[in-house]
Amino acid sequence: MLKIIDRYIVKKYLGTFSFMLILLSIVVLVIDVQQKIPRIENATAIDAKLNLTYFLIHFYPFWIINLVMTFLSILVFISVIYFTSRMANNTEIVAVISSGASFHRFARPYLVTSLFIAVVSLGVNHFVLPWANIQKNQLEAYTYNAANKEKVLGTAPVSAQLSKTEYIFVNSWNKREKRGSGFVYQKFDKDRKLTYELKASEANWDKTKKLFVLNSYTEKTINKNETEKLANGFDLKKSFGHDPEELFPNELLGQNKTTPELLKFIKRETEKGNSNLNAHLNELHQRTSMPVSVIILTFLALSLSSQKKRGGLGINLALGISLAFVFVFSFEALKVVSENKSMSPALAMWFPNIVFFPLAAFLYLKRANQ
Repeated sequence: MLKIIDRYIVKKYLGTFSFMLILLSIVVLVIDVQQKIPRIENATAIDAKLNLTYFLIHFYPFWIINLVMTFLSILVFISVIYFTSRMANNTEIVAVISSGASFHRFARPYLVTSLFIAVVSLGVNHFVLPWANIQKNQLEAYTYNAANKEKVLGTAPVSAQLSKTEYIFVNSWNKREKRGSGFVYQKFDKDRKLTYELKASEANWDKTKKLFVLNSYTEKTINKNETEKLANGFDLKKSFGHDPEELFPNELLGQNKTTPELLKFIKRETEKGNSNLNAHLNELHQRTSMPVSVIILTFLALSLSSQKKRGGLGINLALGISLAFVFVFSFEALKVVSENKSMSPALAMWFPNIVFFPLAAFLYLKRANQ
C-alpha cells in the first residue's frame, strides 16, 4: 500500500512529467510548423488537399507521438531533477529521512512510477508507435528539403533480392507513383547459372490487385541443355510476393512495423541473404532499450538532485540538461556507427544504458550511505 509520502511523490513525479510533456509538445509543434510552412505550401502545389489544416490533422498528432517517445527518457530525467530539487530546497527530503525512513524507502515511489512509465512506453514502442509512424511517414517526406524529399519520393535505381537465387533490378523507379522503367527479374540455379530472365520496358504497381503490371515484356528460359525459349508480349501481370515498399524498403519501413512484424521481416531478409539490416535492427533494439533508460535516468536524477546544493535548482537543471544532451547525442551517434557496420546494433542501442547504469548505481549508493 502506498503511504501519504509515496502518493505525494508519485503525484509530484507524474504531475511534473505531464507538464513537461505538454509544454515540450506545444513549443516544438509551434516551432516546427513555422519552419515547415514553405515546404507544406510546396506540397499544396502538388496536391491541393495537402494544405496546412490537412497536415495539422493527419500528420502532426502522429509526429508528436513519435517525438514524445523519442525523448521520453529525457523528459523523465529533467522532470525528476526539477521536482526533487524543489523538495530538497524546501527541506522536505531532510524531514522524511529525519523521521526514520531510509533513503531506499524514500526512493521506492520513484521506482514504482518509473516502472509504470517504462512498462507503458514499452507497450507503446512495440505496438502503438508503429501505427502512428504509418500515418506520419505517409506525409513526412513533404516536410523535407528538396534533396531529402527526392530520396524518399523521387526516381532512382532500385534492386531487390527475393531469395538467394532471385533478383529484381529497376533502372528508374518512382517511389511516389510506384512505377518505373527498365525492369529486370532474374533467377539462377544453385550453381549461379541463369535459368530465367524477364525484362519489361515499364513496370507499375496495381494496388487494387496487388500485382506488378509489366509492359512490353520479353521472357527468356534457359534449359538444362542450354537451349533457350523466348516469349514476349505487351502486358503481363505478375506477383513477386510483396508490395514495392517491402521489395524496395527505405529506412522508414522498420518504423512502420510492430515488433512481431519487424522480427518476421528481419528473418525473411536474413534468409534471402540481405546483410543491410542494421537500420531495422537498431529500431528493434531501441524499442526496448529506451524504456529501460527511464528507470536508469530516474535514479540518476534522484541521486543528483536529492541534496540541497549551493546554486539550488539552477545548477541541478543545468547539469541535468547537459547529461540529457549527452544521452540523446550518444544514441544518435551510435545509430550512425551501427549503420556503418562498425558496431553491432544490439550493443549500439544498449551502450548508453550500459554506461549510465553503473554511474546511476554508484551515485545512488553514495547518496544512500550519506
